[in-house]
Amino acid sequence: VQLQASGGGLVQAGGSLRLSCAASGRPFSSYTVGWFRQAPGKEREFVAAIRYSSTTSYVDSVKGRFTISRDNAKSTVYLQMNSLKPEDTAVYSCAAGARIILSALTYPTSYDYWGQGTLVTVSS
Repeated sequence: VQLQASGGGLVQAGGSLRLSCAASGRPFSSYTVGWFRQAPGKEREFVAAIRYSSTTSYVDSVKGRFTISRDNAKSTVYLQMNSLKPEDTAVYSCAAGARIILSALTYPTSYDYWGQGTLVTVSS
Protein backbone atom coordinates (compact mmCIF):
# COMPACT_ATOMS: atom_id res chain seq x y z
CA VAL A 1 0.00 0.00 0.00
CA GLN A 2 1.29 3.44 -0.94
CA LEU A 3 -0.02 6.41 1.02
CA GLN A 4 -0.01 10.06 -0.02
CA ALA A 5 -0.86 12.70 2.58
CA SER A 6 -1.86 16.20 1.57
CA GLY A 7 -3.77 19.24 2.75
CA GLY A 8 -1.39 20.83 5.20
CA GLY A 9 -0.70 24.54 5.31
CA LEU A 10 -0.64 27.69 7.37
CA VAL A 11 -3.78 28.69 9.21
CA GLN A 12 -4.66 31.08 12.00
CA ALA A 13 -5.77 29.82 15.37
CA GLY A 14 -9.44 28.94 15.28
CA GLY A 15 -9.28 28.03 11.62
CA SER A 16 -9.79 24.74 9.84
CA LEU A 17 -7.92 22.40 7.54
CA ARG A 18 -8.76 19.07 5.97
CA LEU A 19 -6.00 16.55 5.48
CA SER A 20 -6.30 13.73 2.98
CA CYS A 21 -4.56 10.36 2.88
CA ALA A 22 -4.89 8.70 -0.51
CA ALA A 23 -4.02 5.01 -0.79
CA SER A 24 -3.07 2.89 -3.75
CA GLY A 25 -1.72 -0.56 -4.42
CA ARG A 26 -4.05 -2.84 -2.50
CA PRO A 27 -7.72 -3.04 -1.54
CA PHE A 28 -8.12 -0.26 0.95
CA SER A 29 -11.38 -1.00 2.71
CA SER A 30 -9.96 -3.68 5.01
CA TYR A 31 -7.20 -1.49 6.42
CA THR A 32 -7.14 0.61 9.56
CA VAL A 33 -5.77 4.08 8.88
CA GLY A 34 -4.27 6.34 11.49
CA TRP A 35 -3.00 9.89 11.64
CA PHE A 36 0.05 10.73 13.72
CA ARG A 37 1.82 14.03 14.24
CA GLN A 38 5.26 15.12 15.31
CA ALA A 39 6.08 18.60 16.50
CA PRO A 40 9.67 19.91 16.55
CA GLY A 41 11.59 18.42 19.44
CA LYS A 42 8.74 16.13 20.43
CA GLU A 43 7.94 12.47 19.96
CA ARG A 44 5.47 11.22 17.40
CA GLU A 45 1.94 11.36 18.76
CA PHE A 46 -1.19 9.46 17.84
CA VAL A 47 -3.99 11.74 16.66
CA ALA A 48 -6.83 9.63 15.28
CA ALA A 49 -7.61 6.34 13.61
CA ILE A 50 -10.45 4.73 11.72
CA ARG A 51 -10.86 1.01 11.42
CA TYR A 52 -12.26 -0.96 8.49
CA SER A 53 -15.57 -1.00 10.37
CA SER A 54 -15.43 2.82 10.57
CA THR A 55 -14.92 2.69 14.33
CA THR A 56 -12.92 5.77 15.27
CA SER A 57 -10.50 6.69 18.00
CA TYR A 58 -9.00 10.07 18.98
CA VAL A 59 -6.41 11.41 21.33
CA ASP A 60 -8.10 13.42 24.07
CA SER A 61 -6.58 16.73 22.98
CA VAL A 62 -8.42 16.69 19.63
CA LYS A 63 -11.76 15.20 20.63
CA GLY A 64 -14.59 17.45 19.56
CA ARG A 65 -12.34 19.36 17.16
CA PHE A 66 -11.04 16.75 14.71
CA THR A 67 -13.05 14.22 12.73
CA ILE A 68 -11.61 11.26 10.86
CA SER A 69 -13.58 9.69 8.04
CA ARG A 70 -13.02 7.41 5.08
CA ASP A 71 -14.27 7.07 1.53
CA ASN A 72 -13.45 3.53 0.45
CA ALA A 73 -14.59 4.18 -3.11
CA LYS A 74 -11.86 6.81 -3.37
CA SER A 75 -9.39 4.90 -1.16
CA THR A 76 -9.01 8.04 0.89
CA VAL A 77 -9.11 8.90 4.57
CA TYR A 78 -9.75 12.45 5.71
CA LEU A 79 -8.90 14.33 8.85
CA GLN A 80 -11.09 17.38 9.29
CA MET A 81 -9.44 19.70 11.77
CA ASN A 82 -11.49 22.54 13.25
CA SER A 83 -10.78 25.09 15.98
CA LEU A 84 -7.10 24.67 15.39
CA LYS A 85 -4.68 25.74 18.10
CA PRO A 86 -0.99 26.68 17.92
CA GLU A 87 -0.20 23.46 19.77
CA ASP A 88 -1.61 21.49 16.82
CA THR A 89 1.38 22.65 14.77
CA ALA A 90 3.24 19.56 13.58
CA VAL A 91 4.04 17.33 10.64
CA TYR A 92 1.03 15.05 10.18
CA SER A 93 1.53 11.59 8.69
CA CYS A 94 -0.93 8.87 7.81
CA ALA A 95 -0.35 5.18 8.24
CA ALA A 96 -2.21 1.97 7.41
CA GLY A 97 -2.28 -1.49 8.85
CA ALA A 98 -4.34 -4.65 8.79
CA ARG A 99 -6.05 -6.31 11.73
CA ILE A 100 -5.08 -3.75 14.35
CA ILE A 101 -6.91 -4.36 17.59
CA LEU A 102 -8.52 -1.43 19.38
CA SER A 103 -5.97 -1.36 22.19
CA ALA A 104 -3.10 -1.08 19.69
CA LEU A 105 -4.42 1.79 17.55
CA THR A 106 -2.23 4.41 19.22
CA TYR A 107 1.09 2.64 18.65
CA PRO A 108 3.05 3.54 15.50
CA THR A 109 4.48 0.02 15.42
CA SER A 110 0.99 -1.37 14.79
CA TYR A 111 0.99 0.15 11.30
CA ASP A 112 2.73 -1.41 8.31
CA TYR A 113 2.62 1.40 5.76
CA TRP A 114 3.40 5.09 6.10
CA GLY A 115 2.96 8.09 3.89
CA GLN A 116 5.13 11.18 3.84
CA GLY A 117 4.13 13.95 6.20
CA THR A 118 2.28 17.16 5.53
CA LEU A 119 3.08 20.24 7.59
CA VAL A 120 0.36 21.99 9.53
CA THR A 121 1.27 25.36 11.02
CA VAL A 122 -1.19 27.19 13.25
CA SER A 123 -0.36 30.78 14.02
CA SER A 124 -1.56 32.57 17.14
